[in-house]
Amino acid sequence: MNWHLLLITFGVIFPVELPDKTFVAALVLSTRYNPLAVWIGVGLAFGVQCLVAVTAGHAVSFLPEWIIHVVSTVMFLIGAIILFRQAPTADADEKDQEESFAAKASKDQVGWHAVGTSFIVLFAAEWGDLSQILTLNLVAKYGSPVTVFVGSWLALLAVSGLAVVGGRVLLRHMRLSVLHYIAGTVCLIFVGVGVVQLATG
Repeated sequence: MNWHLLLITFGVIFPVELPDKTFVAALVLSTRYNPLAVWIGVGLAFGVQCLVAVTAGHAVSFLPEWIIHVVSTVMFLIGAIILFRQAPTADADEKDQEESFAAKASKDQVGWHAVGTSFIVLFAAEWGDLSQILTLNLVAKYGSPVTVFVGSWLALLAVSGLAVVGGRVLLRHMRLSVLHYIAGTVCLIFVGVGVVQLATG
């Protein structure tokens, strides 16, 4: 296990996922169902999606190294642009997202039914998400799919756990738009690293 890469992966995925609709979805679901059931269901959905992203990233890693560096740097740049562009409307969109996820969650689900509903809601919402793209990107760039999988999954579990336990409190003290700017800055740092690697490679 490459602990340095694990920390890098966690450090990239965690801030990117915090302002995402995933956080809002887990928060809303935890108000309808048992929070532990929600966390388990969401965590299982994230596990499957991380596995798919890591597998795709491993396939991409067989491309020539310079292509991987260029694509990786461009993907981080795109991620930063998306996050910065979404930031001004993030707070206004929050209520719409809450209503959308609330409509998908019926209150009569308990036990494993709540786990299953949470899995389905998050599984459907997350395909093609920025965190998936960046997970794929990290595997292609740095290799070590197992380490990236663990780091990415732990970050997603931490975000969903935070949403389930204290999401409403966090959003009261920090606006979603601020979280977008923080995540965008993290992506820009990796753009800078990629440019340096290309220049010195």
